[in-house]
Amino acid sequence: MSLKTVAPVPPGVSDDRERWNEKYADADFTLPEEPIPELERRIGTLPEGRALDVATGDGRNAIFLAECGYDVDAIDVADAALERAAERADRRGVEVNWIRADVEEHTFEREAYDLVTVSFFAALGLLPELKEALAPGGVLVYEHHLRSSERAEVGPSSDRYRFRSNDLLRACLDLTVMYYEERRRSVIGGDAAVATVVARNSAGGTQSYPRLERVGSTDGTPDEESP
Repeated sequence: MSLKTVAPVPPGVSDDRERWNEKYADADFTLPEEPIPELERRIGTLPEGRALDVATGDGRNAIFLAECGYDVDAIDVADAALERAAERADRRGVEVNWIRADVEEHTFEREAYDLVTVSFFAALGLLPELKEALAPGGVLVYEHHLRSSERAEVGPSSDRYRFRSNDLLRACLDLTVMYYEERRRSVIGGDAAVATVVARNSAGGTQSYPRLERVGSTDGTPDEESP
């Protein structure tokens, strides 16, 4: 496996990398294999081209996008995570440009990506850079854990790393929000409280709004619940 390292590693990042490498080295540490559900549901409506998966982990979004024909860059701080991801990609016969770097120190290309995905990584402070990385008309798909009055079985143990209600929505209001939802859903290990946003790098009072199809539909039947 070939990893691209883009910059020297500051001391704090080394600690972070070691911590995550230990997690991924544990055979009992498992993550979902399927992509963000709303990403999979909407893939036929999203712009084609180049994609970026931020904090890719073991690559579930990146591999899915590569299988859908995207040219994918996937970035993570942990060597062990990227090794897992690259092995999975090899088994599934797709290529991804794996980048080993701290996402908070990485310089993202401006207007370079037609699609940016973020899954279960607290990065509200990074959103301005990710928005700048979107090409005109490019789409951000972001899902993360929420603080919840009911105990969530999966997610960070501290609310410090969970979003408050509407945090993610407010952070994306300078984009065109195509979809936003806060809910509980099943993930590996139990239920999680999550927020999901799909937002496009566009502006103006008159825009296009693609019609979704029912998941699993083979006859083009529209999803009556979609906007």
